[in-house]
Amino acid sequence: MTSTLSALLYLGLYLSQTISTQKQILSKPIIWAKPDFMIPKGMRVLILCQGTPEAVEYQLYFEGHLSAQQSPKQLGRRNIVMFHIPAMTLLTAGQYKCIYRSKELWSNPSDPLDLVITEMYDTPTLSVHPGPEVTSGKNVTFYCQLGTATNKFFLLKEGRSGRPQHRYGNTQVEFPMGPVTTAHRGTYRCFGSYNNHAWSFPSEPVKLLVTEDVGDSSLAPTEHTSFSDLWDLDLLTTEAEFQQGLHRPRTSVDTES
Repeated sequence: MTSTLSALLYLGLYLSQTISTQKQILSKPIIWAKPDFMIPKGMRVLILCQGTPEAVEYQLYFEGHLSAQQSPKQLGRRNIVMFHIPAMTLLTAGQYKCIYRSKELWSNPSDPLDLVITEMYDTPTLSVHPGPEVTSGKNVTFYCQLGTATNKFFLLKEGRSGRPQHRYGNTQVEFPMGPVTTAHRGTYRCFGSYNNHAWSFPSEPVKLLVTEDVGDSSLAPTEHTSFSDLWDLDLLTTEAEFQQGLHRPRTSVDTES
């Protein structure tokens, strides 16, 4: 009888620990690219992934397929690994995600990183109506035009961490901003694209100046800084052998940590 009770108690403890372990959820990692998510063709790019201080292994996925994996050099607060793309091409442009492992648990995937190759098509022209200098409350519209037909256009504000605006069109599209405020001040560029990850050369920059009223010289608000800019460029890294056979033939990604 005593042995039966002991066995039942042991089984209950085991099941309790198993259920507790299954309920543990690791926070998703952070993924970003340096120098930016938009990379001119042929240029080098780093994909960085950061998990919790206890992360012992990372995996990088490209378009849903395992592309590379590695372990961090050391555990701790700056638990970051780097995946190196020597030269940006159409075959390395696309959507990336990463996950990490702590003990026996794997995290949920990171938010997607859309890596874009630029300088693939002609240079578009960007203009703004009624002009680059307006007072607050005026309706402002940007026009992006490309000589060769495309199907999508993107408008970006320099220094802004949010997603670029996009519109569909063949050779010209409008980006209505509505009644503007001083928060719209900044420098804008546009791109033409045949898909979400292959863009044209950037247009010449257009600087929009918005004042509160005629003669107002209030200072422009501080631009948002992208998350990746908060990290030092001098992270100590060493290139590691890329995990052969773990990726589709169309990708080329090396690993660094």
